[in-house]
Amino acid sequence: MPAFVGVVQVISVGSSGIVNIGDVFQMSPYSTAKTFSGAGSFNTGDGLKIYNEYSATNVQDPDGIDSGVILNA
Repeated sequence: MPAFVGVVQVISVGSSGIVNIGDVFQMSPYSTAKTFSGAGSFNTGDGLKIYNEYSATNVQDPDGIDSGVILNA
C-alpha cells in the first residue's frame, strides 16, 4: 500500500545519513568508521565525577578489515 506523505522539511542530513520519505524496500549505509578512545571519553551528563586511575587504549587491529561496504549499493 503506498504511503501518503504531507509536507516535509529536511533541515540537514549528515554525511553518512539516510533520509526516507514514503515506502522503501531496503536502506543501506555507505560508510563505516572505527573510533578509538580512552576511559571516560564518551561520558555525558550533568555533575559527573569520574576517576580513571589508569587508562590505556589499544589501537592495534591485526585483522585489517572490519566492515566492508562493497556490496552496499
